[in-house]
Amino acid sequence: MRLGVAATPEVAIPTLNWLLDSEHDLALVITQPDKPAGRGRNLKQSEVADWAVEHKIEVIKPEASEDLKEHLENIDCVVTIGYGVLLPQSILDIPKFGFINLHFSLLPAYRGAAPVQRALQNGDSISGVSVFQLEKGMDTGPIYSTISIQIEPQWRSTELLSVLSKLGPKAVEKALQMIERGESPTPQMGDSTIAPKISKLEAQIDFRKDSTTIVNHIRAFTYEPGAWCLWKGESFKITEAISVKDVKLAEGVIGVDAKRVLVGCAADSAIELLKVTPSGKKEMSAIEWARGARLTGGEHFG
Repeated sequence: MRLGVAATPEVAIPTLNWLLDSEHDLALVITQPDKPAGRGRNLKQSEVADWAVEHKIEVIKPEASEDLKEHLENIDCVVTIGYGVLLPQSILDIPKFGFINLHFSLLPAYRGAAPVQRALQNGDSISGVSVFQLEKGMDTGPIYSTISIQIEPQWRSTELLSVLSKLGPKAVEKALQMIERGESPTPQMGDSTIAPKISKLEAQIDFRKDSTTIVNHIRAFTYEPGAWCLWKGESFKITEAISVKDVKLAEGVIGVDAKRVLVGCAADSAIELLKVTPSGKKEMSAIEWARGARLTGGEHFG
C-alpha cells in the first residue's frame, strides 16, 4: 500500500523505521509546524520531521487541516501516532482506507492525550497499544489490533512509552494486513475512561497523600512535565523515588541518614528520594543533593 504517516513525537520512530523497510511505500510524512523551543525560543521542527528529512521522505507541516487535501489523494492509508491534531471527517475520508491510529493504551481505557501518564498515576499493572480506525470521535473508532504488556513497578512514563513504542510496528503490521484482506475492525467494548492532557500545576506533589500515591505520581509525570514541589521557594523536581514503610516523618518533612533521603507522607508512610533535579541544575542522586545542600534533617518541602 501507498502510505502516509501523521506523527510528531519521537515514539513514532520505531514504527516509521519498520514502515520504511516494509513492503509498503511510505510516501508522505505529516507533522506539526515548527515550534519555539529552548531558552532562545528558536523554531525547532519535530523529531518526526528530522527523521523524514534524514530518510528523504516528503514531509509537510500543515497549518490547517484543509492544507492536507491535495497531498492525500493518492494515499491508500494514513497511520497516525501522536500527531496532536483532531482531523475532520472530510479529511479522514480522503485516503482509500482512511486513517488508522496507534494509541498507547488498551482501548477503550484512557482515551485522550495522556494515556501512559494516567495509567501510571492510577497504579495500573497492565498497559498496551491499540490500532483503530480513526473517526471524528476522540479515540472511539473500531479496533484492528491490540498488544498488552505487564508494567514493571520501577517504570516511569519515559520507560513505559519507550516499551510501548517498540510494540507499534507489530500492531500496525497486523492492522495493515487486515485492511489488505478486507477484514473489518471490531467495535470498542466495555467502559471507557478519559486521559486528559497534563498541566504543570497538576504535576505538583502533595505530601498529604500516602507514599504509594506519591510514587505513582512521580512515575507518571517524569520527565514531562516533571513531578515537582517547592524547596526554598523554587521548583524542585523529584524524578525517581520508592515507597518505604519503616519511617515516620511529618508530611513534607525531610529525614536524612548516611544512605537515604526520606520525605514524610500521609498514613504514616514515607518516600525515599533516589534522583532529583534542583532548580537550575542537572539531575543528580538525592544523596548528592543532600550533601551539597548540607541537610541535617527536619527541613521541609513546600
